[in-house]
Amino acid sequence: MKSKIFVVALCLMLAMTTFALAETAPAADAAAMEEVNPIAALIGTFAPMVIILVVFWLFLIRPQRKKDKKVKEMLANLKVGDRVCTIGGIYGTITNIRDENTVTLALGPQDVPVVFARWAIRNVEEITVENDAEVLA
Repeated sequence: MKSKIFVVALCLMLAMTTFALAETAPAADAAAMEEVNPIAALIGTFAPMVIILVVFWLFLIRPQRKKDKKVKEMLANLKVGDRVCTIGGIYGTITNIRDENTVTLALGPQDVPVVFARWAIRNVEEITVENDAEVLA
């Protein structure tokens, strides 16, 4: 994560430096100003902005889309008997999937049924939460 932040900061500094150098170029005589290609000037103006947009897409937007896709897939694949953790930190076992938006979890040693919104499930636990002497609910 720190390396990504470093790369983003480095690219932003490079883009800002390029922009600053283009703005502070010494004004030459009129003959030199006429030789400047307008397309090169346009590229010099918009290149830093394009670089910033590409960096943001690579390091912020694309990873967030991947994460959202995994979460949607996990919520779509919920089934009865899955041990889950809610966003509030409550562990339970799915006993019923009522519709596409709600699930019923069994909580505690007495299997108290509690209805949760499907989006409130953070993750499906791969291993059961057990101890040798007792079962943790």
